[in-house]
Amino acid sequence: MSPDPAIPATPDENAAPPSSSSASIIGANALGRYLDDDFFGAQPTPRSSLPDPQPLLSNLTRCVMEVLAGARELDQLSRWVTDDVYRHLLKRVVLASRARAVKKQQAQRPTISIGSIIVTEPRDGVVEAVVMVHSRSRTRAVAIRLEGLDNRWRASSINVL
Repeated sequence: MSPDPAIPATPDENAAPPSSSSASIIGANALGRYLDDDFFGAQPTPRSSLPDPQPLLSNLTRCVMEVLAGARELDQLSRWVTDDVYRHLLKRVVLASRARAVKKQQAQRPTISIGSIIVTEPRDGVVEAVVMVHSRSRTRAVAIRLEGLDNRWRASSINVL
């Protein structure tokens, strides 16, 4: 059945069907990108190839508390946290800075001591921990998830409670 000459043809009607060779090239390019992303992306690291997470947990907790207090720059933590954690902390830093500005307070280095650290390993190359932080006025808990990526620990989640 031929199309009616009074009705203009749509591009799909005039287009030649895709050849199998062009479809295979598109599939190969997509597969190549997928393999490149897997190869060049962050590679998980087994627990046996990673150092003890305890020193990093206490130091990272101390640094996060100093960042939120305005005594340390957030950029100093960028190597140890994922992009999502960095963005989350950036929001918290902005809110804390605004709160200090409203109260007309200066940023000060907090006087804290690191309390107990409870560590669990839900799977190989992943550590979840709760770090207790004591200050003069209150005690807080910091929940941290570390993942072994590219032969080092990186924090994929940090929550100050």
